Amino acid sequence: MFTELKREAYEANLEIPKQGLAIYTFGNVSAFDAARGVFAIKPSGVPYDELTPDLMVVVDLDGDIVEGSGRPSSDTKTHAVLYREFAGIRGVCHSHSMYAVAWAQACREIPVFGTTHADHLTEPIPVTEPMSDDAIERDYEVETGHQIVQRLRGLDPHEVEMIIVACHGPFTWGTSAQKAVYNSRVLEEIAQMAYLTRTINPIAPPIKETLIRKHYLRKHGAGAYYGQVETPDVIDGLK
Repeated sequence: MFTELKREAYEANLEIPKQGLAIYTFGNVSAFDAARGVFAIKPSGVPYDELTPDLMVVVDLDGDIVEGSGRPSSDTKTHAVLYREFAGIRGVCHSHSMYAVAWAQACREIPVFGTTHADHLTEPIPVTEPMSDDAIERDYEVETGHQIVQRLRGLDPHEVEMIIVACHGPFTWGTSAQKAVYNSRVLEEIAQMAYLTRTINPIAPPIKETLIRKHYLRKHGAGAYYGQVETPDVIDGLK
């Protein structure tokens, strides 16, 4: 019934160890079917080399299992909050990549130090506030989602597709499960570059706003000119 959705989630989850974003059973990716209001997610505690498409667990936005015999990822409720709150996203990824987690443990946002960062977003990569004791005791995974949503107030989640949860780690999202993983890999690269920048020069400033805008708009928006544009002739195989 959910064959393609589970395959999408399965293939995206395999990218986590492939891209060096987590070890052992850490991390998870989900793929969302908005029309049916369900998403497929990695089963909890299963090593990546033991995964199959059939092992993916399909749940609804309340976290109830719709299809699958296993227990879904412990982060399932966080994914559900993001799908409910960020209309239009179709994939969520949570990784434990080293440098992004280091920034999370330091409870620091990542400044825009260079054009690699600016190619993907014009804002510092945001960090949430550390979670209160009450929130931790209430429903930790739901509250994690609420923290992400709260921190993104005033920002467009389709432009800022990544965040660092303080003391925990990164969450990313996108228009597909694969795009969510892509954003996690980009976040890790930016996090490492930023760490090295601060190591070399502890008082390194962010780059100029004009350079940030220039690099972002080369890839995004109506005036973007990075990459190739397929013409009908190329698509039809006539050239």
